[in-house]
Amino acid sequence: MNTLDKNALGEKIVEVIKTIFDPEIPVDIYELGLIYDVFVNEDKNVKILMTLTSPNCPVAETLPIEVEEKVKTLEEVNDAEVEITFDPAWTQDMMSEEAKLELGFL
Repeated sequence: MNTLDKNALGEKIVEVIKTIFDPEIPVDIYELGLIYDVFVNEDKNVKILMTLTSPNCPVAETLPIEVEEKVKTLEEVNDAEVEITFDPAWTQDMMSEEAKLELGFL
């Protein structure tokens, strides 16, 4: 898989992630800044490094599974795994301008 293919697949993965919303905030998890990184290897295995708004987030158990399952629906993806990290801890500064506007922070 060449770099162009990886970038195109990465963009498709981000589009899928943008369909997943935090249940408490009307903004998708990508715009919220919860996705730290998306890795795609030669075998089209995807690893997503993400965080939650807090360790006690009510969807801590289900949100990573939802992300994995939705990314796996992409034909080009062989497998997907989500790793949760709290380093660095999420802050409102990580939200996109769009998310800040949506939530009235701008």
